[in-house]
Amino acid sequence: MTMHFAHRPISIGLLLFPTVEELDFAGPYEVFANAGEEQEQAYCQVLTIGTAHEIRCRGGLRVLCDFLLEDSPRLDVLIVPGGPNARNCYNDERIAQTLRTYQAQGTIIASVCTGSFYLAYAGLLDQRRATTHPLRFDLFRQCFPQIELVEEKIIDEGNIVTAGGVSSGIDLALHFLQQWFGPEARKRAAKRLDGPWI
Repeated sequence: MTMHFAHRPISIGLLLFPTVEELDFAGPYEVFANAGEEQEQAYCQVLTIGTAHEIRCRGGLRVLCDFLLEDSPRLDVLIVPGGPNARNCYNDERIAQTLRTYQAQGTIIASVCTGSFYLAYAGLLDQRRATTHPLRFDLFRQCFPQIELVEEKIIDEGNIVTAGGVSSGIDLALHFLQQWFGPEARKRAAKRLDGPWI
């Protein structure tokens, strides 16, 4: 299914927090930031939204965020990556309220890896199918027994999309490109990555 937005570029937010896994957000960032490059047309505008202005990631990388949770702009899509805090401190009410607010505005909410824990805590996955990092399936089921966990790379529930572990963030971004701009856009982006996604 190809979904067409009435405007371009599509605004995409990456929600960052301490110990966020770098590849969870850097993979999708790379895909979206370069989408449409061959046509010299920006398909997407990617923004970072943090729990603080400066975020130290799991591997030590420091990121200066474009916005804080409280002053973040309207978005078409918000992606929540994973990391140790996502599975251990997922009951962060600031993040939960941000997710609920964006969902109420009609924003598509997506997660990569254990970012699904934040979505689950916020109530966004109730009565839905979801996925997460395969090594965290047991923990997810313990924390959220009411949610149907599925062992697949991507679960697309329309306005809520969850992706599996780490590099699945790239699969998620390519999935969105195909939905929004068709299979050729996905193919061009995958070819640029020169990896197993071609």
